[in-house]
Amino acid sequence: MTSKFDANHFLSKLTEQPGVYRMYNTAEEVIYVGKAKNLKKRLSSYFRGTITNAKTRTLVSHIANIEITVTHTESEALILENNLIKKYLPKYNVLLRDDKSYPFILITDHKHPKIGLHRGARKVKGDYFGPYPSSGAVWESLRLMQKIFPIRQCEDNFYKSRTRPCLQYQLKRCSGPCVDKISVDDYQEQVNLAKLFLNGKNKTVIAALVKKMEKASSELAFEQAASYRDQISVLRKVQEQQYVSGDVPELDVIGFHYENGVAAIHVLFIRDHKVLGSKNYFPKIPKSSDTEEVLTAFILQFYMNGYGGQAMPKEITLPFAIDEQAGLQGALSEIAQRKVKLKTISRGEKLRYLSLANKNASIAVKTKLVEKGAVAQRYKELNEYLNLDNTISRMECFDISHTSGQQTIASCVVFNDQGPFKQEYRRYNVEGITPGDDYAAMRFALAKRYDKVKDETKIPDVIFIDGGKGQLTQAEEYFESWSHNKFPMLIGVAKGTSRKPGLETLIFNGGSKEVSLPSDSLALHLIQHIRDEAHRFAITGHRNKRAKVKATSPLESIQGVGPKRRQALLKYLGGQQGITSASIDELAKVPGISKELAENIFHTLHDKS
Repeated sequence: MTSKFDANHFLSKLTEQPGVYRMYNTAEEVIYVGKAKNLKKRLSSYFRGTITNAKTRTLVSHIANIEITVTHTESEALILENNLIKKYLPKYNVLLRDDKSYPFILITDHKHPKIGLHRGARKVKGDYFGPYPSSGAVWESLRLMQKIFPIRQCEDNFYKSRTRPCLQYQLKRCSGPCVDKISVDDYQEQVNLAKLFLNGKNKTVIAALVKKMEKASSELAFEQAASYRDQISVLRKVQEQQYVSGDVPELDVIGFHYENGVAAIHVLFIRDHKVLGSKNYFPKIPKSSDTEEVLTAFILQFYMNGYGGQAMPKEITLPFAIDEQAGLQGALSEIAQRKVKLKTISRGEKLRYLSLANKNASIAVKTKLVEKGAVAQRYKELNEYLNLDNTISRMECFDISHTSGQQTIASCVVFNDQGPFKQEYRRYNVEGITPGDDYAAMRFALAKRYDKVKDETKIPDVIFIDGGKGQLTQAEEYFESWSHNKFPMLIGVAKGTSRKPGLETLIFNGGSKEVSLPSDSLALHLIQHIRDEAHRFAITGHRNKRAKVKATSPLESIQGVGPKRRQALLKYLGGQQGITSASIDELAKVPGISKELAENIFHTLHDKS
């Protein structure tokens, strides 16, 4: 063991209670988090004379310190272990990372909730349903929802400024809550039914609507009864089109396949007797991890962190038995606040589901290995072409995006030896430069990225600059004062005269050397991939920033005009155009707007001091 950690001294005073341990390296980074029924017994196993597992030997060689947290029960230890893994992302733990931001359907938590597509961090309050395989699948579901449940799908700004019903109301695809065409209670009823529908409870929704239809009919409210009848009709058609899975009401089935260092876990979601969907996951796995460790870590992180977006089911079918099964079942039941069963299956309908899930996992691994082989070949060719001493383990690429110098965004994307490493992608809002100065923007981005870098593993082997000689020169000038031992190779990527893929020119040494690779070169394909990814990431950020600026009302910059007064102005004067064309006297007639404030609004909107 190469570390200076005194294992004997540490173990001599260690408790035998359950708890969680954190292992640190010499840089005081958490490299592993684990839990144990008996801390002393578990941690002693790491320091036996003979350790056959290569991963454990490597881990122990890097231990500089161990900290423990004692818990009352094993279930508490499992929950704490999951929270610490999520916080520290330790190098030697199996980590469930989902690079792709899958879309969800979101029903917001408003007086009149909105239903729509959501992608990214869940910062908006509300109920999330999904994940869906693509945004197209979400829009298809939303179109169907409009036919069944008249819930608004418009943006908040549009909703708040309405004084008359919009076209969606005329088409009977929205109940018009913005102009009080429906009561708050009735609207909320429709929202609750939509949530049940999205959770696969079609029968419950139909039963509730039948009761409402019968009640409305008995009260002679025939128009309302007809509306419920139409909803029921559409729902029954949808139900007929869906595949009824069988006798299982609520279940998650986990398929598993592990081959050549790649593990795929396929989760099949069954709700209300129907297969609602499925998804593949590819956890990040340290070398020499065994299958039981991978599956245990997946279940812990997937369900406790809500990766699936689904409510925790009553039962989860496992592909094989695991030692932690009882402890995990207790921890999941504690989180769900109801009984959750973990089972292995040997026969019947559930076994058929498991066979299907395992088959999907196997196909996913084989597809991943083919992709991995293709990526490895691209890296090999690029490494040979650049004649680097060491194999490329990290590349970065920069791009700048703006419109006539406005809302300038710089992007930096990162590729490791397996391709895009999206956790490390960064965007920078470029400030303090002359609008349109791409060279200054590049200097700004490089300084933001590398001025405070301390970990040399974060320094790339190759940096690509999307642009010509001028942009590359900025990068070379920045690295002239570089104080680290590791020095990245700098390469400019200039588009061809017709800007067609395959005609790119690679620029080295400030423009003294220019090279064009053959269009079928695998090395060029890899360069195109990272360049295109940097461009996509930059332009997406720029469009978002531009849309945010465009959506900002000029009224927001006027002192004394808060949300309520803005809403009053928009409502009484018919939108932003009406406000801009209004005179001072017309502005002053709006409730809450004084003569002095009306003058201030008028002069601000017309650039008059």
